[in-house]
Amino acid sequence: MVDVAEKEMDNPTFKSDTVLSDVHLHCPSKRHLMVRLNAVGQPVFLSYFKLLWNTEDSTSEKHVREATTEREHQYRSADELCDKDRNNLKKERELNSEGLEALLDNDGDLEVVRRPRNASDLEAEDLLRHRVYPVILMKGKEDGFEDEEQECTWSDFVKIEHTMATPLEDVGKQVWRAAFLLADYVLFKRDTFRCCSVLELGGGTGITSIIMGTTAKRVYCTDIGEDLLAMCEQNVALNKHLMDPGGGEVKVKELDWLKDEFCTDPEAPYSWSEEEIADLHDHCTVIMAADVFYDDDLTDALFRTLYRITHNLRNSCTVYLALEKRLNFTLRHMDVTCEAYSHFRNTLNDLENLQDRKIKYTVEPIKLDFCQFLVYERIEQL
Repeated sequence: MVDVAEKEMDNPTFKSDTVLSDVHLHCPSKRHLMVRLNAVGQPVFLSYFKLLWNTEDSTSEKHVREATTEREHQYRSADELCDKDRNNLKKERELNSEGLEALLDNDGDLEVVRRPRNASDLEAEDLLRHRVYPVILMKGKEDGFEDEEQECTWSDFVKIEHTMATPLEDVGKQVWRAAFLLADYVLFKRDTFRCCSVLELGGGTGITSIIMGTTAKRVYCTDIGEDLLAMCEQNVALNKHLMDPGGGEVKVKELDWLKDEFCTDPEAPYSWSEEEIADLHDHCTVIMAADVFYDDDLTDALFRTLYRITHNLRNSCTVYLALEKRLNFTLRHMDVTCEAYSHFRNTLNDLENLQDRKIKYTVEPIKLDFCQFLVYERIEQL
């Protein structure tokens, strides 16, 4: 089986309905270790995502800062930058201006001399996406990253089992950028979430719930599908070392947005007990969801679930929603659009304008200028 898997991974093929997350393709220096095949025969990989707890100049941290500085230069004015970012931006400008010369011809037209290749070009090449060649994890090599990361402690990593490519119905088995974004915000606002009781809708591989579990008291990470929930539960167990110091707890539960009730069947592996439902209603103050707005029917179902749950909560609640706008050219519009995002915004506006005597919903955007704690592309569409 290993030989077959190696052959398949060296020459990956994708069907027309295959969905591929590019989070994994943006880690050119990392190996992806295949640990098993899941229940439907998809290769399951184990990736170690590094947490940037400090500001020392490791290679990955340097890349994150350079990418962030470039992005801020594109869509933020200089007066919004913090002192450190201003210094980084100034250094980058000085570096980029080296070897540049602008000349005017006799008519006053601008002639630009191309900048010669220098060290900054070579560093920029490191940020380009490389083709991924997964490594098959052999028996007895569970710590395949140990040699590469021996200088770091395990508290610097989130270990996640995931797939790389799936049909649309199994996209929860991959890791998506909006999950990293929401995890970043949790790490940036740790004191805000300390000792909270939290519900995640559409938790997928569980990475955001795991990060939340490092500071919150209890997290209910929910999704559907026994195979996906088993993967999520495995990821929670793999990262117990991150949650133990703060005493956080992550419980993996089934929650189907197309059903009006919690699953309480004692025979179901991820069902809710009456005590857990009562605990959620009595103590939950935070609900979160990341990258779950890609299908209009599921978006409608999610907002119905939000409405139903928040109506039953004893305390006021803050809902954090993170997503990536995926632009596509459509024949219907003959233009580049993002219909899933448009539907999300319309449904969100409907919720905010809802006339309800018991509860009122207000919507506030969050600026994305907070620190980045995980290595991923914080692109403008997030």
